[in-house]
Amino acid sequence: MAVVFKKTSMLTDVPFHYCPGCTHGIIHRLVAEVLEELGVGNDNIIGVAPVGCAVFAYNYFNCDMMEAAHGRAPAVATGIKRVHPDKLVFTYQGDGDLASIGAAEIVHAAARGEKITTIFVNNAIYGMTGGQMAPTSLPGQVTTTSPYGRDTSHCGYPVKVCEMLSQLDGPAYIQRVSVHDVKNVVAAKKAIRKAFEAQIAGKGFSLIEVLSTCPTNWGLPPQEALKWLEENMIPQFPLGVYKEI
Repeated sequence: MAVVFKKTSMLTDVPFHYCPGCTHGIIHRLVAEVLEELGVGNDNIIGVAPVGCAVFAYNYFNCDMMEAAHGRAPAVATGIKRVHPDKLVFTYQGDGDLASIGAAEIVHAAARGEKITTIFVNNAIYGMTGGQMAPTSLPGQVTTTSPYGRDTSHCGYPVKVCEMLSQLDGPAYIQRVSVHDVKNVVAAKKAIRKAFEAQIAGKGFSLIEVLSTCPTNWGLPPQEALKWLEENMIPQFPLGVYKEI
């Protein structure tokens, strides 16, 4: 019988710990498939995962993984890449990590054009620590720290990472994608591949922002969470390529 689908060798056999309906698992698989298909070899790949829902990514990716302090993955990845310029180096970060405590790290890594790739998972909320308002939480969004909805007059507006970083000279490739349906999952994989190819080509910093769901902290069933992402997050965070050189 012909094999039409099999699990990528870049993922271990450890079951994911993510909540039902969370799309971290889909994103993990896309990253892993791309890394395998690029043919660079597991021994030539190093990933960095800081604090957040993806803190246990080192259990899932079948390559060398480092854990960084909260928000500091770009700095750790920078050091790794400069010591091992022949390795493919990536960070895997959530929005609370990257856009809040790690905002300075990601901005300056991008500004320097560090030859690393960042997979940025945006679910508009702090997931692991209890559903607090994140820098990417939408205006009016209810969270544990904004029970009446995000008040922009008090808390400001969502941070748009792709738009911000695309204004810098250092980045080579920046794109925002989503994984709320099959069509967009396919497009997300193509984008992730382009980001890693930019690093392989030595062009500079690359980042893929992936709009993701958090059914548990959004208080929605998985199917409704996918619909909420499509109807609410995409208008706030438009999909597309923001920079390509």
